[in-house]
Amino acid sequence: MTLVLKTDIPELRLLSRGKVRDIYDAGDQLLIVATDRISAFDHVLGSGIPDKGRVLNLLSAFWFTFLKDVVDSHMVSVDAADFPPAAAKYRAILEGRTTLAHRATMFPVECVVRGYLTGSGYKDYLATGSTSGTKLPPGLRDADRLPDPIFAPARKADTGHDENISFDRMVEMVGGTMAEKLRALSLQIYTLGARHAEERGILLADTKFEFGTLDGKILLCDEVLTPDSSRFWPRESYRPGSSPPSFDKQFVRDYLVKIGWDKNPPAPSLPDDVVRGTAERYREAYRVLAGRPLPD
Repeated sequence: MTLVLKTDIPELRLLSRGKVRDIYDAGDQLLIVATDRISAFDHVLGSGIPDKGRVLNLLSAFWFTFLKDVVDSHMVSVDAADFPPAAAKYRAILEGRTTLAHRATMFPVECVVRGYLTGSGYKDYLATGSTSGTKLPPGLRDADRLPDPIFAPARKADTGHDENISFDRMVEMVGGTMAEKLRALSLQIYTLGARHAEERGILLADTKFEFGTLDGKILLCDEVLTPDSSRFWPRESYRPGSSPPSFDKQFVRDYLVKIGWDKNPPAPSLPDDVVRGTAERYREAYRVLAGRPLPD
């Protein structure tokens, strides 16, 4: 099994190398490669996770197709045969982990939806009785299902944490009509995704979406409903009052907290058992949500 931590395609111009994705210029389109890098607490760790990039890419492709009647996406193809000829000799590396995508003008906000009270949202609730600016009933516990999903926008940050913002601030950034459209789309996508996941034994606690525009049309971009962008819980082990074990990289965060890492560079590497356990969680999330094993 090949672990891909970095790609190098000299024939195409590298536009950016993010925490996980390497993005190349493909003329009117983009070639977006999901590597096996993993980040936590805003740092890329010293170890990669086998198959992680393929899970993120192919699970996003599944959801883009699943949601095509609700919103168009930036996805053109995940078939390496459709990639630019300049990338042909790198097919063995790119296959399964790469999306040929439309170039969209991205909105400067992330559209977060919370269906359960947990994480930083729970901490805010304990301190203020609200989360993401929404007043909640008293007496809620960690991991309780919220009365209704909450839309919680965040301003994208070039480095470090994204900044949680109010809906009014989002209106100032993208305009009132567009903010309303993005909020409605986000809640609709969350509801459909959560229903599909729960029918298959997974609870979608929270997630984030990114949108852009092309020729005046809103496109769902980046990744969608993956273990990197979402908090997935097994329904069978869900007990309100404590956060259940998850299918996402919380397993990695828990290890880093356990060893007392101060969240400053250099980022540590992960032991083999944490790498294996994380890879198994990612593959299982794909198998359950897409309804088939991750392709070889």
